[in-house]
Amino acid sequence: MRPYRLRIIAGLACALACAVPAQAAPAGTAAVSANVVKPLILTWIQNLDLGSVVLGPGTWSGATVGISRTGTFSCANANLTCSGTTQVAQYNVSGSNNQVVHITAPNVSLVNQSDPTQTLTLVVDAPATVTLTNSGPPGSNFFLGGSITVTSATAGGTYSGTFNVTVDY
Repeated sequence: MRPYRLRIIAGLACALACAVPAQAAPAGTAAVSANVVKPLILTWIQNLDLGSVVLGPGTWSGATVGISRTGTFSCANANLTCSGTTQVAQYNVSGSNNQVVHITAPNVSLVNQSDPTQTLTLVVDAPATVTLTNSGPPGSNFFLGGSITVTSATAGGTYSGTFNVTVDY
C-alpha cells in the first residue's frame, strides 16, 4: 500500500512542478478622469402662500386649492371662496456651472395652529431638476407650488408646515 500512496504524492508533485508558467497579459492603457464640482448651497427666498379660503355651506368634499410652481392659482370649486395674495415658495441653489441639480421636496403636513389635531396635506409641485447656469453665486432660482384638498368638515384656522427641500448633483 505504501508505494501506491507514494505514486499519488509523486504524481501531484509532478503536476505542480511540470505546470506551464502563465504568460503575462499584453500591456494596456486606461483613461482616468475626475469631475470636481463645487458644493451645493441651498437658500430659502420666500414662503408659499395659498391666501384665505372660505368654506361654503352644506356638506361636500374634495375641493382643491393650489398654486403651481409656475404661479398659476386654482380655486375653481363652487363651495370655496378664495382671496388674498398668493405666492409660490422660492429657493436658490448654487454650485458648479452646467451641472444638473436634483431636487427633492416631499409633501408637507400642515398643522392647524389653533388645534394641532387638525391637519391638511400639501401635495408639493416641485421641479425634478434644475441646470445651473453659472458657478457659485448668484446661482439659479427654482419655485415650489402645492395644493390642499378641503371638505365642509375642515376645521377653520391657520394651517402651516415646513418644506423639507434637498438638492444633490
